[in-house]
Amino acid sequence: MNAQDALASGTAEVEQIVVRARTAQQEFEAKGSQALYDKAALAAGWAIMEPARNRALAELAVETTGLGNVADKITKNHRKTLGLLRDIAGVRTHGIISDDPETGITEIMRPIGVIGAVVPSTNPAATPANNIINALKGGNAIVVAPSPKGVASCELLLSYIHAEFAKLGLDPDLVQMIPAPGSKAKTQTLMEAADRVICTGSQNNVHRAQSCGTPAVAVGAGNVTVIVDETADLADAAAKITASKCFDNATSCSSENAVVVVDAIYDQFIAALAREGGTLVPEAASAGIIAKLWPDGHLNRKVIAQDADRMLAALDMAGKVPDGTRFLAVETKGIGPEHPLSGEKLSRILAVYRAADYADAKAIATRILTYQGAGHSIGIHTARDERAVQLGRDMPTCRVIVNQAHTFATGGAFTNGMPFSLSMGCGSWGGNSIDTNLNWRHFVQTTKIVREIPAREPALADIFASYWAEAGQ
Repeated sequence: MNAQDALASGTAEVEQIVVRARTAQQEFEAKGSQALYDKAALAAGWAIMEPARNRALAELAVETTGLGNVADKITKNHRKTLGLLRDIAGVRTHGIISDDPETGITEIMRPIGVIGAVVPSTNPAATPANNIINALKGGNAIVVAPSPKGVASCELLLSYIHAEFAKLGLDPDLVQMIPAPGSKAKTQTLMEAADRVICTGSQNNVHRAQSCGTPAVAVGAGNVTVIVDETADLADAAAKITASKCFDNATSCSSENAVVVVDAIYDQFIAALAREGGTLVPEAASAGIIAKLWPDGHLNRKVIAQDADRMLAALDMAGKVPDGTRFLAVETKGIGPEHPLSGEKLSRILAVYRAADYADAKAIATRILTYQGAGHSIGIHTARDERAVQLGRDMPTCRVIVNQAHTFATGGAFTNGMPFSLSMGCGSWGGNSIDTNLNWRHFVQTTKIVREIPAREPALADIFASYWAEAGQ
């Protein structure tokens, strides 16, 4: 691309933004201290958590993306940010973090530089805020590339952050975004110019991030499957699955997409779901749902992430389901590309599989994850903890969520030990470089001071004795 083309496409402007970010970051690092980094992170946190701003961001997100609902986005913005700030409070991201006389190694925590963050429209405020807070905590600058529908929310969020920065005398160039209108060319330029790419979003974006030439941390797609076995507390499982499925109209990658129920308690569990507002659609009637949910092979935007009444109207189900229906539980047996109900639906629709027994349930869940969602997570409602552990040994997944509402648990909760995050690494199963929740550690690096120590060279027998005993020399 020549200079004239770069100006016309807007990529030259992105390059200048990265230059300004780099200058701001270098000054930030030169003046760096743990107190400074912590203060900047808290400023970004308060920018989104202050109640009036939080509501404005939530309302704008729903208005401009058409996804989710205001009340739940307020909750998400608040809890995700509060949890993250709890996680990083007291974490040392500046200066010497360890000094070990035994190894002679001193570790110094260092920023990465300029972070390029690609974020999705499903969480147009919470996800960039999470990335921004982590970046600042590590002494970095950050440039955000929102989805086209997330531009307005990102602009508002950054205006709030810059207002907080002004109180502290911090350089607004530490937190910038790609100017509207966004484009693939601008995002590509950012990814190539940044020092690290953080990508949460479509698999196309993930692939582009991981092949852009800059070290990238990208996360995979969800398609959460949950097993309900014969020992589960059915009322508790139904309540948690319903709350999780309906939260923010199922925008989360951690929302349950399929439930596999063993035959022995199938009818009782379906009745429990009905009491929570889940209306069963028999498999014989599922073709109509599929035709309207994927009218041209793609998810119908009038259905995804909509309130129940709007979704039912778009599916031509209004008046055909009980009053108070909060989501549809659609029976199916098929798995794979010819059976779209087995994939991610981003809507208040839950695929329901009936398994002969627990072994069959596990086999069905394995096939679903192998088709879509490998590496992300699986859930189980059971009284037998050993089954959860065995799932962790056998399934292609990085997380097994036990007896919890999946949406609230996978990305961190105040009632479990997972880091608060909106981006879940999926390991090799999901084609990712990380298997953990994206967190502050992915925004820093270390320099090691290496000193000579007394030799610690073992004899060969110290290493091979047990091997020689079994296999010989």
